[in-house]
Amino acid sequence: MSFSYNGEAVLSRVYFKIFPLDLVSLIGPNGGGKTTLFRLLLGLIKPNRGTIKIFGLNPDRARTRVGYVPQYARFDPRFPISVRDVVAMGRLSNLHTGPYRSADREAALEALEEVALADLHNRPFSDLSGGQRQRVFIARALASKPDLLLLDEPTANLDRTTEAKLYELLRKLNERLTILMASHDVGFVTKFVKQCLCVNRNVILHPTAKLDGGIIRELYGSEMAVVRHDHQLPGSDMDDGDA
Repeated sequence: MSFSYNGEAVLSRVYFKIFPLDLVSLIGPNGGGKTTLFRLLLGLIKPNRGTIKIFGLNPDRARTRVGYVPQYARFDPRFPISVRDVVAMGRLSNLHTGPYRSADREAALEALEEVALADLHNRPFSDLSGGQRQRVFIARALASKPDLLLLDEPTANLDRTTEAKLYELLRKLNERLTILMASHDVGFVTKFVKQCLCVNRNVILHPTAKLDGGIIRELYGSEMAVVRHDHQLPGSDMDDGDA
């Protein structure tokens, strides 16, 4: 698959497969094509050449089975909307006309329970912390009952503690969902994912264990420190999570 914008190649000769219950991280420099790839997977734009199949369907046909958490969610903090109402927006594709049905409200509460925020369902959304808001946006994506979850930089602007909790949530969701997540934090994601999709106009799928300085240098065009989390230090008593 290839995609060009105004005659300029954004993604070229892309080929990869992701299987059910995979947890894959997209890594690559700004402008490398990660967000464009997400837009293609969602069917918002179409490739200039080649095809994309999700669950054997074209992306626009498979969209109801895909949940999406964008990198930047714009909202007016003065707008009076509750946490549950934000999550219920994830059910809009299931509505034909009229107000939300009881099934939609129940699905919103179930999604909030899954991200451990059900007790805040009546709280104004503007009252939440950054980490809580991000979990609400994930709940909004879960409310549609997807089989595939796409997240564009879900840990942006979060502190390390909140980031770690969010990754633990994603690992739990991965028990029943396929997850494709864009991230700039190359070292940190190695603790949570087994495969990385390196995106910089071309796309190459690497096992996380094979990421090294050469691959990162080729991807980003400069030296970067990579902190590995998938092995123990010689003679260390730390477990994998402490490396």
